[in-house]
Amino acid sequence: MATRYSTIFLWADACRRLDHAERLQRRFFEPAPAKPQPSWEPPVDVIEAADALLVTVALPGVDPAGVEVTLFRGALQISAERPFPAAKGTVIRRLELPYGRFERQVALPPGRYELAQSILRDGLLSIALSKRA
Repeated sequence: MATRYSTIFLWADACRRLDHAERLQRRFFEPAPAKPQPSWEPPVDVIEAADALLVTVALPGVDPAGVEVTLFRGALQISAERPFPAAKGTVIRRLELPYGRFERQVALPPGRYELAQSILRDGLLSIALSKRA
């Protein structure tokens, strides 16, 4: 009797493994996304003044030309990519800083805003949003 149950268990396990292998094979042939998916989120400070919102985003090593800042539906969206610094033939000894594409969406306080200024300097992106009446 014990052999019968162990045979059923082995058969069920084999079927489960085959199903898993088929799902992996189907995923292998799926087309890759057009844009790499965001892999990290930078830290953000939001400070409100009487006539503006000041947003500071930590972006060390990010090229200013590749930063996209969009204002829509009560949120500020910042996206870009921080390239991986390792060159061919190098050995990574420690890797703590995030790399790759990032996207950060920051909910804004109620109100109407207009993008007044966006500057990336010394690894900090400074965004000024003016309040509209």
